Amino acid sequence: MSKVIYSLYVDVPVKEHYGNSKNKNDTKEKAFKTVNAFKTHYKKLIENKKSYANKIGADFIMFEYDKQYQMFEKNLLNDFPELTGYEIINFYKIHLLYFLTKRYNDILYLDFDAVPITNESFFDKWDLSKGICVYNNNEHVIKKSTVNHSIRSPSAKYYNCQAMLLDGDYSPNNDVINTGIIGANRDDILKLNFFGDFSETISLMTKLRNDKSGLYPQNIIDMFRYDNETIFSYKSITNKVNIQWLDNQWHYFFDKQKFIPDNAKIVHCICKDFDIVWRKYA
Repeated sequence: MSKVIYSLYVDVPVKEHYGNSKNKNDTKEKAFKTVNAFKTHYKKLIENKKSYANKIGADFIMFEYDKQYQMFEKNLLNDFPELTGYEIINFYKIHLLYFLTKRYNDILYLDFDAVPITNESFFDKWDLSKGICVYNNNEHVIKKSTVNHSIRSPSAKYYNCQAMLLDGDYSPNNDVINTGIIGANRDDILKLNFFGDFSETISLMTKLRNDKSGLYPQNIIDMFRYDNETIFSYKSITNKVNIQWLDNQWHYFFDKQKFIPDNAKIVHCICKDFDIVWRKYA
């Protein structure tokens, strides 16, 4: 079988979710909600993805806290002790794209809180030979020098990627990519070369976090971290990888609006109110 869907769950300690973020919204209470929701709905979140894979004729693989992950975590922390547990997990999910290319050509990644509520095949809808499928978060970027958002916000990722591009004499124009759902084929995954020169990429991000040139005000520099989506956008530009933008049906952000439209295909449950999603799924 040439198609696979995979997901990942590792119970990240609350203190590891936001590192030393200075933003008032990056709280332990917010992290607790995520941790508890995943534990409560753990079984159903796996069954949902496995069922969807079976319906559309794809393999399903669930990755968790095993020896493979522990070795990846150990090696990454040995080289980059500044990373948080949350950041390591998000690098690991990208690492798994490369791991799976050894066996599969077409790959769909779903964050653990991404819930398929359709019987329509993702692989039939999206031609992965035309580019990597991800969601564009540009509309949530606040382009003001006074912005002070979470380290995980689209604004943080936009300015961080912009700074990385400028440092390499590229155009600063970039798109904020959300990697909660990724559809890609083997060729584009390899072309992205996410982990190529990874040490240099992390060193660049560290340099920018400590930048004193005055190019960016301190409130923007305070938002910079080691974010997988920032690197994904940076690499897609520097390595000239084709991107397809998922629409609101195939990556529906379910957050503060408390509403899921009938045409939604995959619900990304940002708010972690899974009971509402299950009522729609039923």
